[in-house]
Amino acid sequence: MLTTKKKMAVMKSTARHDMDTGSPDVQVALLSKQIDELAKHLKKNPKDFHSRRGLLQMVADRRSHLRYLETSDKRRYNALIKKLGLKK
Repeated sequence: MLTTKKKMAVMKSTARHDMDTGSPDVQVALLSKQIDELAKHLKKNPKDFHSRRGLLQMVADRRSHLRYLETSDKRRYNALIKKLGLKK
């Protein structure tokens, strides 16, 4: 679970404008941070299957946001991928 301070820091680093909370860029960044934290939890607790299911849902959600961003604005997609260190 991300704290409010961590969420605000992630939003500030990827937001397109001051009040940006729902753009695909911000959503992908937040999901990536949540996925990282949940992956750490699952390394310590390998039998937590309910959290594993939540992790898989977050990965699928992030993938769909990335697919949308790739089709709508390739330049923003490439910049976000590079910034977050995903793929490539």
